[in-house]
Amino acid sequence: MYPGTIRAPQVLNFLTHLRRHIRGRLLVIWDGLPVHRSRKIRDFLARHPGQILLAALPAYAPELNPTEYIWGHWKNHGMANLCAKDFAHLSMTARRSLRRAQKRLSLVRAFWKQAELSL
Repeated sequence: MYPGTIRAPQVLNFLTHLRRHIRGRLLVIWDGLPVHRSRKIRDFLARHPGQILLAALPAYAPELNPTEYIWGHWKNHGMANLCAKDFAHLSMTARRSLRRAQKRLSLVRAFWKQAELSL
């Protein structure tokens, strides 16, 4: 969770975190956020040739993005009626909720199936 706009440093932090915690090659599927095409991101990927594979979702196709289904479920179940005291409380609750969803493989598979993408 980041307060404010996601920019290249936050994306680099995320990719670095993935590299640290997931061994082997990564497949990163992302949308058309302009920062994904920034020079900093391209330079980072060039320093890790063949280790991070990218797949871009088509423009203006939220129905193909499993993340949209995750956020929808999360807002209606994990975060419903939350009145956070501050950003730290919001972040802690959000992370806990997303971790619970992450452990429910049938739920994650349903999001992929709804997006009509093959695993």
